[in-house]
Amino acid sequence: MFRRAASSTKGDNFLHVIKLVLPFVTVVLLQAAIAGFSLEVMSSVRAYVAGEALWSRSQKNAVYFLNLYLHSGEARQFAQYQSSLAVPIGDEFARWALEGDPVDVEAARIGFLQGGNHPDDVPGLIWLFRYFNRVSFLQEAIREWAATDPMLLELSVFGEVIRSELQHGPIQDDGRLQFLSSRLSELNAQFTVHANRFSTVLGEGSRAIKVTLTCINVVTAVTLILLLIWHTRRLVQQRQAFEDALHAEKERLAWQASHDWLTGLSNRRAFEARLQSELDSAAAGPLGLILLDLDQFKSVNDSCGHLAGDRLLCQISRLLQQDRHGHDLVARLGGDEFGLILPQCPPANAVDIAERLRRSFELFNFAWDDRCFAVTASIGVACIADRNITLEDAMRRADAACYRAKEKGRNRVQVDGGRRDVVVVAARPREAIAARG
Repeated sequence: MFRRAASSTKGDNFLHVIKLVLPFVTVVLLQAAIAGFSLEVMSSVRAYVAGEALWSRSQKNAVYFLNLYLHSGEARQFAQYQSSLAVPIGDEFARWALEGDPVDVEAARIGFLQGGNHPDDVPGLIWLFRYFNRVSFLQEAIREWAATDPMLLELSVFGEVIRSELQHGPIQDDGRLQFLSSRLSELNAQFTVHANRFSTVLGEGSRAIKVTLTCINVVTAVTLILLLIWHTRRLVQQRQAFEDALHAEKERLAWQASHDWLTGLSNRRAFEARLQSELDSAAAGPLGLILLDLDQFKSVNDSCGHLAGDRLLCQISRLLQQDRHGHDLVARLGGDEFGLILPQCPPANAVDIAERLRRSFELFNFAWDDRCFAVTASIGVACIADRNITLEDAMRRADAACYRAKEKGRNRVQVDGGRRDVVVVAARPREAIAARG
């Protein structure tokens, strides 16, 4: 089972990692695909530009060598004419193969190779023509390219006509010679016009493609950056939320460790830690320490149940916190026992506070299920001026005073006088009135 749980945890972690990196991988792959597509398009357009330059130069050479052959009749010049003419004718055959239905890719490849294009450029030439021939700039370039087909045919026919006439010797008719030469010049001019337009359109198209693809690459790069920022921000927020939750949990655990779960008051551990801190502070002034026990708590618990006892303890805790200073500490030490630490509190003030608490208890009535209980408290007060006393001695003195209050009849305040055999008893109101009477 442990192995199965560990395997499941590893699987969950792996899926979590995949979810984290998947957006980045997707955008990076998209960026790579767009970059590869951009390179392929630009490379193919460059191949057409290079092919146009080769095509244009070859047709000019064909006209040039045919014109030389016209005047000289040398077979070598005619062979050079044929070799030059084969370049634009090969490109023409390639275009026809790509415009056919179905497309003859192999014939197109052979035609482009005959046109003198580099073998590595041929796949790009075919790809761009097949899938982008309806793009405006390429469509216009193809139109200019196709416009030279009749001229190539005429140039081919001219070559055969001139070779046929020169088989009988040099042409003697100056007018005929002038006509043929003039027509070759016109063909060359027409070729040049279409070649220039073809080159111009391709140049404009390549620049437009460059701008478009650059913008696309910039957009995807910005998208990747924004995704990275968003994802990083989300991770930071998740981490911050986790740290806040961890801090809140630590505070909750710390609060639970130092507070009573029922009343919300400090518990004995926090009470003793605070008392020790006050005793260790040499210049803190006089310290009042009050311990009290409820006198009727057991009767409430026994007659009404623990739920009623818990309700009584909560009400008592609220009563004890009334009129307290910010630096005072009220704690539930356990059961029905409570304690107060009163820093910088002179003895007279500590006794006065204890007496006011006793009177508040005396006036307090606890109601439960149509029953009413009078609740009083036995209170012990220790006034500590000497900070050399130990925590145990301080607690012993206050506890002894509280115990003496119970022995004296409860509902009273006992003040520890600093000696084991001297305890000051604060009179209850009724006793004080009788004494004054």
